[in-house]
Amino acid sequence: MPKRKLDPLPSAAFHILLALSDEDLHGYAIMREVEQQTDGRVRLGPGTLYGSIKTLLEAKLIVELAERPDAEPGTERRRYYRLTSAGLKLARSEAENLAGLLRVARAKRILRGAHV
Repeated sequence: MPKRKLDPLPSAAFHILLALSDEDLHGYAIMREVEQQTDGRVRLGPGTLYGSIKTLLEAKLIVELAERPDAEPGTERRRYYRLTSAGLKLARSEAENLAGLLRVARAKRILRGAHV
């Protein structure tokens, strides 16, 4: 049986799911949102972003919208994406797994300072 591309969930894919949890976004807006939500620690390049988007689309964790929210001139090429219920479920599961790891790290006193 071949290994699934999203098992385990790559960090870039998780960041994209988080970015789309609030609103529908186009690719460049996803890049900006990921950078903002990580205080600049994570910057997705176009190859990583669109490769991850393709994988997430194939897994039906996100969908591409048929209509564009911004019908302004010059935005015709933008493709907007939306989180599906399966994508939200996977993002929640991943967040719960990470929270569990943080609990272990705190108990073992690995995390110190502002993270505790």
